[in-house]
Amino acid sequence: MNDSHDLELLISSHIPIIAISTREERRAVALIDSLKNRIGLPVFQWTITEGLLRLDPGYKPQRMNSQPEEVLGHVKSSTQPGIYVLLDFHPYLETPVHVRLIKDIAIAYEQQRKTLVFISHDLKLPGELAVFSAEFELSLPDERTLRNVVNGVADQWTKQNSASRVAVDPAAYERLVNNLAGLTIPEVKRLARKAIYDDGAINEHDLPGLMRAKYDMLNKDGVLHYEFETERFSNVGGLERLKRWLDQRKGPFLDAANPLDVPKGILLLGVQGCGKSLAAKAVAGVWGVPLLRLDFGALFNKYHGETERNLRESLRAAQVMAPCVLWVDEIEKGVGGNDLDGGTSQRVLGTLLTWMAEHSGAVFVVATANDIEALPPELVRKGRLDEIFFVDLPDTSTRSRVFEIHLSKRRFDTTRLDLLNLARASAGFSGAEIEQAVVAAHYAAHARQIEVSEQILLQEIRQTRPLSVVMKERIDYLREWARERAVPAD
Repeated sequence: MNDSHDLELLISSHIPIIAISTREERRAVALIDSLKNRIGLPVFQWTITEGLLRLDPGYKPQRMNSQPEEVLGHVKSSTQPGIYVLLDFHPYLETPVHVRLIKDIAIAYEQQRKTLVFISHDLKLPGELAVFSAEFELSLPDERTLRNVVNGVADQWTKQNSASRVAVDPAAYERLVNNLAGLTIPEVKRLARKAIYDDGAINEHDLPGLMRAKYDMLNKDGVLHYEFETERFSNVGGLERLKRWLDQRKGPFLDAANPLDVPKGILLLGVQGCGKSLAAKAVAGVWGVPLLRLDFGALFNKYHGETERNLRESLRAAQVMAPCVLWVDEIEKGVGGNDLDGGTSQRVLGTLLTWMAEHSGAVFVVATANDIEALPPELVRKGRLDEIFFVDLPDTSTRSRVFEIHLSKRRFDTTRLDLLNLARASAGFSGAEIEQAVVAAHYAAHARQIEVSEQILLQEIRQTRPLSVVMKERIDYLREWARERAVPAD
């Protein structure tokens, strides 16, 4: 994108109001100022602290025009055409007098060519002004610019360290540049300094910290959660069919030059506690990419009335973090819908489906769900995601493996136990219920000051009523539904 050309075209199109949402205020103002000679109009800048200032040598701020109503009144009554850049005006756009003055200026544009440019980090024009306006978005730096910025930071370090050269691992340098995509130039400089100034080098050790810092910059509102600890599939019992499916798609997902379609994602349905969340974490761990968890609870509760906008921002942040895995846990709670939320769930569903259909970046969605009846048909149908997997209760061999995993985690010698006997005794148990049986056995053994034994484990198993018994009818219905409609994960 050529920002200068596009903005000039927008101003020349006789649009009275231009809205620019950006944190790069200086860059936006400099871009507008660079166009004044070609457009043939003076540029004025307003801030609440300095008032109105013409951006030409020799002019001083007009402090008598510092208040919003004063500056708008001045612009309206002035006979001088120009571009008026109003910085951080968003808090004053809710005042009826200000809205009316802005509308008067916009209506009179053809008689007096005065363009109002609003620049703020968070900008939303009232509906009555939107019909007179156009939005402009500063483009993010391309790969060449990213390399220039990183090289510039490296040159600065060299000058400050007695001409010592930055030690560069070529492969790490390429990954560093790729991972900086999607950030503004000031943000790129900040992260490049973090990587280089720490040890005077660019290497693989810089990348995990850089990704976390990038995430912190993008997720200022707390809707996305960066999961720092991701599991390996060696810690996930069963799910062999899902593991093979993911292994086949790892290369095409990570290799941007691969001619195959980039995998979109999967929906994991299943019984609670059978490893859906663990599998979501394991996808990111095996593929070696960041795992982002979308928190529907924060999305709805923290931003009441602005849910859809914040969902779009979260999805945009996920795209900037690409390649990554986006984990949407218990998705039915966010898009299931009810009559009490004013249609918010339906709008969230529409926003999510549109993004899933249109996004082309390497963002692999792993959606998990427990209640199939709460899922809308638009989400379940093929095409939205690549596949629907059903995570069933583990069979005997898988239960044996789950016992081995959880006992080994607690440094127990599993060769002293008959794991197959434990697996048979725990028929109908989920993976989570097996883990809790192991935990309970350790507590029981600790209380009696003895080691965990097979007898203690069997006693805890017998005392547990698994979900497959407590909610037998519901789980039987779910398993029957999935038999013909989903692919077994194991």
